[in-house]
Amino acid sequence: MKKRVLLVDDAAVIRSALSLAIAQDQDLEIAGTAANGRVAVSIFPALKPDIVLLDFKMPEMDGFATVREIRERDSRIPIIMFSNLTERGAAVTLEALSSGVTDYVTKPSDADMMATVDAISRELLPKIRALCHLPEVSNRLAPAAQPKMQAPPAPVPHPPRLPSPVQIVAIGVSTGGPDALARVLPSLPANFPVPVVVAQHIPPIFASLLASRLSAKSILPVRVCVSGEPLRSGRVIIAPGDFHMVLSQDDGRLRLQTNQAPKENFCRPSVDVLFHSVARVFGARALAVVLTGMGQDGLRGCETLRGLGAQIYVQDEASSVVWGMPGLVARSGLAHKILPLDQIGAEIVRATALKIAAHSQG
Repeated sequence: MKKRVLLVDDAAVIRSALSLAIAQDQDLEIAGTAANGRVAVSIFPALKPDIVLLDFKMPEMDGFATVREIRERDSRIPIIMFSNLTERGAAVTLEALSSGVTDYVTKPSDADMMATVDAISRELLPKIRALCHLPEVSNRLAPAAQPKMQAPPAPVPHPPRLPSPVQIVAIGVSTGGPDALARVLPSLPANFPVPVVVAQHIPPIFASLLASRLSAKSILPVRVCVSGEPLRSGRVIIAPGDFHMVLSQDDGRLRLQTNQAPKENFCRPSVDVLFHSVARVFGARALAVVLTGMGQDGLRGCETLRGLGAQIYVQDEASSVVWGMPGLVARSGLAHKILPLDQIGAEIVRATALKIAAHSQG
C-alpha cells in the first residue's frame, strides 16, 4: 500500500514541483494539497495522510499553529518542514524541531522547475521513505546521492571483559538529533568529569544556533569546535557543519581539529571519522553513543571501538525518529546497551560514576 503525503505550501509552483518529485516514487502518492495551514488542518482527518510536508511561512495559519493543530489530532505522524538556509531560517527550524516537527529539508527554489524537482528527489524523498518506514531508496531515485545501503555485518561474538574507566564520551546523531541531544545533555551533572564530543549531521549555519540552544538547557557548556582547541573535561563540543572533527595528540596534549576531507557516508561531519579518531586516542577508555538518525554513519567506527574494548550504547527503536544508525549498530551485535532516549543520560552518568567519585575526592 502506498504511503500518502499531504503537501502544505502557499506557492502553487512548489506544490507542483513536490507533486512531480513524489510521483517518481511508486511507493508514494499525494493524499491532498493545501495552500495554507487552516485548509490543511480542516482536510487532515478525512485524508488520513502518512506524512505531512509543511511550509512555515504561510498566510492565515503559520507553520507553528498548523503543527500544534495536527499534533492534537495525531501525535506521531511525521512532519517535515521546509527550511530557508539563513540565520533566521535556522532559528525557526530549531524552534520548530522542539515544537513537534520531525525533520526539515532546504526549501526548494521556484526559479527552475526541473532543478527543483531534482533537488527534492535527492534530499526529500529519502527522508520521506525513512520516516514512513519504507525500504532504502532504489537506484531509480537519485543513485549518486543515496545509494543502496550496505547490509550490516553479521554479529560477531565478543568475549566478555571488564569495562575500562571511561575518559571520553563520543555521540553520533542525525535525523531527530536536536531534540535527542536536548533531552540527553541536560542529564549530565556539573561535575561531569570527561569531555563530550558530538557529530551531528547539520548544515553550517545551524551548528552555532544548536550549540547555543543546548547550552541554555544544559548545566555543561555546549559550543561548536574551534580547530586546535585543547580537549577539556566537563565540556560538550559539537562538530561544525560541513567539517569533520577529529582528536589529535600533540606533545602529549589532546586537541580537537576540524578539516574538510572528503565526506564519509555522504556526511561531513561524519560520525565514523570522529569515532575512528576517538578509537586511535582513547581505545577501550571511550564510550560511544549512537542516537537517532538515517543511514549507516557510525557503524564502522563502532566496529573499531568495540574491537578495542570500548563501550557502545545506542538508542532503541521505539524512541528513535529513525532507527537507521543506531539500528545497524544494534543488529550488528556491537551495542552493549540498547536504551530508550530518556534513560541514555543516566546511563552515561553511571558509566562515568567511578571517574566522578575520584574527581570529587580529588
